[in-house]
Amino acid sequence: MTNTDDKFEQGPTGAILRDLPSPYQAHPFGLLHLPRFIAKIKKHLNDDLPKSYRRNFTKGFDGFLCLHLEVDPQSVIACVKNSNSEEDLNAKLKEIFPDNLNAHVWNRKVVQMGMSDMALEKLEEIKNDLGASSRTDLRSFADVIDFDEGRIT
Repeated sequence: MTNTDDKFEQGPTGAILRDLPSPYQAHPFGLLHLPRFIAKIKKHLNDDLPKSYRRNFTKGFDGFLCLHLEVDPQSVIACVKNSNSEEDLNAKLKEIFPDNLNAHVWNRKVVQMGMSDMALEKLEEIKNDLGASSRTDLRSFADVIDFDEGRIT
């Protein structure tokens, strides 16, 4: 991959993409984070995903979403790559996703990820890296993502 980082605003943890959807944005299927994963896939396919995002691409929330749906992230990438429109993409995703998406279960995980005792230390480490260690309003990993990308100020 080419080094795309030079054309992006740099933050404390690397390049920042301000045009990605929030992890709190729901897809028409009702799943939080799915629009963000799709947007990152599109950037990846265009060789326009900075290194700071590539390290967690198909891991982190992306990977957890795929685990929840019991699909391989590469299958989702293939759907995005082989779709001609949002309608076509949604039809392809519907074919690989389970009938019962259990969106309420997944969405609760997204909202609460980082709040468990085990994750609090990592959340605090990330907040510190972002210069936001004193922020008590950043209570989950999704909050930290929104803060890093400027949706929470």
